[in-house]
Amino acid sequence: MSGEVLVQARDLVKVYRRGTEEVRAVDGVSLEIRRGEMVSFVGPSGSGKTTLLHLLGALDNPTSGTLRVDGEDVFGPGRSPAEGPLTRLRRRLFGYVFQYFYLVPTLTVRENVALPLMFGGRRALEKDVDRWIERLGMSGRKDHRPGQLSGGEMQRTAIARALVGGPKVLLADEPTGNLDSARTEEIKEIFRTLHREEGLTLVMVTHNRELAAVASRVISLRDGKIA
Repeated sequence: MSGEVLVQARDLVKVYRRGTEEVRAVDGVSLEIRRGEMVSFVGPSGSGKTTLLHLLGALDNPTSGTLRVDGEDVFGPGRSPAEGPLTRLRRRLFGYVFQYFYLVPTLTVRENVALPLMFGGRRALEKDVDRWIERLGMSGRKDHRPGQLSGGEMQRTAIARALVGGPKVLLADEPTGNLDSARTEEIKEIFRTLHREEGLTLVMVTHNRELAAVASRVISLRDGKIA
């Protein structure tokens, strides 16, 4: 299923200062992710998994190194885009799923799913929003607010929201970290189905071994490096 190289990172480094100490959270990581591939990052806490995911998704700027996504240079020598262009690039290339859902509590499921289209200056097309609500099994709950949903339903809503804009890559940071085992199994099957039927390109960070095993490739990190 995998096709041409979609994400290409070269010598990514992210350095943080902690008092007088220099912490290399990501230390010279190079990797390629192909279209339609599902990749898991695993490793102990502090290994750099989430920092690397944020760099790949342009949520954070690297200290050095280059990132190219779908043929476009995101970061590199002489390439450090301002926040406005970077925000537009994120909206076009990436969908994001997080551990804590980040749904707007005063909005319905349908309104939450439509948010990326509205923020991107695009009219929230009913067919696009409804397609993903139905695809994620939330049609019967689309007029409910997050406080009326289970954890699994909130995460399914968040996944629909991440996909409604047609991103090139879905990035998921501990997508089952706040769910029980039954809801974790639901999300695992959703990712497996989306990968198989939609050709989804998915990059995720997880501590859950069963979820990681769904991926076509598992990358282990330790001390900011690929182990």
